[in-house]
Amino acid sequence: MLRTFDKYFVSLFFKKLLFLSLIFFSLIFILTIFEEITFFSDTQSSLYIPFLVAALDVPSALLEIFPFIILITTQLFFLEIIKKKENELIKVNQLDNIYLIKILTLSAFIFGILIISIYYPFSSKLKFIYFDFKNSYSKDGKYLKHYGENGLWIKDEIDNEIYIINATANNKEKFLKNVFINKFDKNFNLIEVISSKKAEISSNDWVIEKPIIFSGNKQVQLKKNIKLSSHFNFDKINKTFRDLNSLNLFELYDLKRENELLGYSSQDVDLHLLKIISLPIYLSIMVIISAIIMLNIKRDKPYIFHVLLGITLSVMIFYMSNIFNIFGLTNKIPIYLSVFFPLIILSVISIIGLIRINEK
Repeated sequence: MLRTFDKYFVSLFFKKLLFLSLIFFSLIFILTIFEEITFFSDTQSSLYIPFLVAALDVPSALLEIFPFIILITTQLFFLEIIKKKENELIKVNQLDNIYLIKILTLSAFIFGILIISIYYPFSSKLKFIYFDFKNSYSKDGKYLKHYGENGLWIKDEIDNEIYIINATANNKEKFLKNVFINKFDKNFNLIEVISSKKAEISSNDWVIEKPIIFSGNKQVQLKKNIKLSSHFNFDKINKTFRDLNSLNLFELYDLKRENELLGYSSQDVDLHLLKIISLPIYLSIMVIISAIIMLNIKRDKPYIFHVLLGITLSVMIFYMSNIFNIFGLTNKIPIYLSVFFPLIILSVISIIGLIRINEK
């Protein structure tokens, strides 16, 4: 059973969390809206469209910084109870600082589970709608790429002509194999079909090797290579188009399976899945670290000092996590280790800090 002061501390923590989340939501929205206004400036869209699209994008962006919101939330929590001397409730009831940290850690862990089970599916759906919506206003078809059982599919638009491309792709080679390019006019009337065993795609000027061109009832085998200008290249195909935040957990597992069938790397998918699954642990550790720091600094420090300290810690932890993620994606260390090793480091720091926390 939760005691009255247990409920009070939990309620205060979540109030601070909601308040801080709304602040960060607003900041991200303001920053995003400028980008969307720039994107839609050349389209015939209504004035409200950039604001709507920005609102669709913000939840997934907010998801990325929840660990740091939790860290600063814990700081604000301790600042308030220390200022009002409400932490004396703990001593009056013959409890200690570990007890309070347990309550906050459990709250953060439950919050992390709610994010995985409720918030993430919601934000991924909004992110999917975001891309789908922007695609309808995109002039270059840059969002239209799909991996399926029949390989890579691309829709590209060049000089009022539409290209539907099917090929076999491998993320380790800057080539497409077994390439079929269907060329249509703007009314989707077939102009010609280009077939080739290989196409070099290191740049936006593709080199189609000795293609066979089907036009009308004629078939022509060329003995030389031809070039095709595209909005796609090797890097763009492999990195830009799959925003994993637009896929829910089931879709991520399906994507992983498809990639394995196609011989395509699933490292980024594995990394994303592990980061989502480990989020409750990550949030819990951030609470402990923040609590330890707040209970170990002098009470006369100004308010701005605590805010700057929280931001500094957030930046340091963010870059540490990113470095290990890069190590995982570049095969320097296993993917699972790239996610859990930073958590292990933070856990060790937390355990060391908890040893003498009750003396504070």
